[in-house]
Amino acid sequence: MSRICSICEKGQMSGNKVSHSNRKSRRIWNVNLQKVRVKGTNGRVYVCTNCLKSGRVERA
Repeated sequence: MSRICSICEKGQMSGNKVSHSNRKSRRIWNVNLQKVRVKGTNGRVYVCTNCLKSGRVERA
């Protein structure tokens, strides 16, 4: 599964995990994707919850 929204192309973000002693190591934030059946397409696509809540996608 690709971690990209099919509507807004939002993907995973990266940054630093910072410990209490202020040491940094790399980490990843994944997008909250849902597999949704969308009007106008056959099959299911992965859509982020931000697009679902804002109404950019109409469910079938």
